[in-house]
Amino acid sequence: MSAERQALYQQWFGLTLIDPSVSEELFLTEIRKINTTSQAVMHEQFSSGADIKDLVNGRSWLVDQLLQQYWQRIVGEDKHAALIAVGGYGRHELLPGSDVDLMILLDQAESPELAEKLKTFLNMLWDTGLEVGHSVRTLADCVEQSQADITIATTLMEARLLAGSEQLLATMHEQTGPTHLWTSHEFFEAKRDEQIQRHQRFDDAVYNLEPNVKEGPGGLRDVQTIGWVVKRHFNSDTLAELVVHGFLDEAEYHLLINGQQFLWRVRFGLHMLSGRREDRLLFDYQRKLADLLDYQDHGHRLAVEQFMKDYYRTIQELSRLNEMLLQLFEEEILFTNDPAEPTAINRRFQSKRGFLETTDVNVFEQYPFALLEMFLLMQQHRELKGVSAGTVRQVRNNLHRIDDYFRSDIRNRSLFMEIFRQGHGLTHELRRMNRYGVLAAYYPEFEKIVGQMQYDLFHVYTVDEHTLFVIRNLRRFTVPENSNEFPLCSRISASIAKPELLYLAGFFHDIAKGRGGDHSELGAEVAKEFLGQHDIGRYDQELVAWLVRNHLVMSQTAQRRD
Repeated sequence: MSAERQALYQQWFGLTLIDPSVSEELFLTEIRKINTTSQAVMHEQFSSGADIKDLVNGRSWLVDQLLQQYWQRIVGEDKHAALIAVGGYGRHELLPGSDVDLMILLDQAESPELAEKLKTFLNMLWDTGLEVGHSVRTLADCVEQSQADITIATTLMEARLLAGSEQLLATMHEQTGPTHLWTSHEFFEAKRDEQIQRHQRFDDAVYNLEPNVKEGPGGLRDVQTIGWVVKRHFNSDTLAELVVHGFLDEAEYHLLINGQQFLWRVRFGLHMLSGRREDRLLFDYQRKLADLLDYQDHGHRLAVEQFMKDYYRTIQELSRLNEMLLQLFEEEILFTNDPAEPTAINRRFQSKRGFLETTDVNVFEQYPFALLEMFLLMQQHRELKGVSAGTVRQVRNNLHRIDDYFRSDIRNRSLFMEIFRQGHGLTHELRRMNRYGVLAAYYPEFEKIVGQMQYDLFHVYTVDEHTLFVIRNLRRFTVPENSNEFPLCSRISASIAKPELLYLAGFFHDIAKGRGGDHSELGAEVAKEFLGQHDIGRYDQELVAWLVRNHLVMSQTAQRRD
């Protein structure tokens, strides 16, 4: 940590050494006092707009000073033991409600004298007012437990010395490092699978209206996963290594860091408001957080809606970067010695290791319509697992090509409608188009509902995510395996001559949310205009508009009139 930062933290907290000659009770009283006043200092600095990185690191620095003094008083110098910071604390990241995760590392089973000192240290640690989580491990324990559990291996990878034997920590890092346990290849596969399971646990829903800032898709844990892979593979503690090795360009790196810092501010504010560790962005906190983060009402756009829209767009961007980076890591770590031959799909696209990629870096420049064509190809080639990381980057770099001229091109209008007519993969590709920014670029009206909150009793997702779930559910009625679940809907769906009209009605049913006025009436007009531009016949336009205009009839009848 730089001298400038340490001087800043010293200025904030005004920390002085506690007189080692005072009684144990007075010593602990002083630590409790410093811990309490430091929270007030951080709250004041947060409210005055201090750099969130300084706040997160500053809390860690303060706890370092307190624990080092306490260890020196109780344990003193002992070459057989070390006090280690692990987890987020090991990364110098502590928020107001974060646990202070510690490990006492021993070279072997402790002597009776050391055991007594450690017992005193741990027992009295609870009286400091710090939220402490701790473990006591020998070197042999670290090796055995790391080998059995990737989570422990990850925790130890971030271990940082606070006090005691530096050699002990160096030995532990060496014995649990990639040359002995969890090679970068094995580590990457394990962390990738761990992330997949975590996302499934949170319903893979980036746009849940009460998201988990830490564990949800696009949350802080996704950024940490990237950092862990970087550390294991490149032995680096900084995400800037991603630029050095060509995984991110400068603009993408700043998006990643800015996104992380935005989420830190949100999580910091949550801890302040709740007075404890709280990672769920519950409705009770959203309005207060918007105020705390200086959002203001503008016309019919409430401050809380603006804040949450920024939140959802941030995690969408982080999700995209995470997806792209994990695929680049896969190519670097798993397939570095396996170049693989691509299989041609057409002049513009090919398949490589099951991922769709462009045949040339200038494809979107030469053939802008390929920005839509790629999603149609994903539907038509069900063997494809996804889009290559390089192609995702090319898409983002060429979004500016989707302009009024692009939207008026008959090829692009035909491609967009053809995506709705495919018998497979509509929801997947609409979600992918949304994630990559293509859907909002092609249809600016959709951009207005991306991340748009719905404060009512009937919705648990943002408007864009709710819209895509509606289309997914409409599609499920057409799958024979689901016919027993909704037999009537399945029979009706099977009789519809143009199912794409139903999906288009689903796409437009909430498109006018948040504009003021009757969104079903406004949406019906928007749908007719769009479909007319896409050469859909007058009768079909009216049918879709009628569905949009009347989509609330059943719920209003059931909830208000029956």
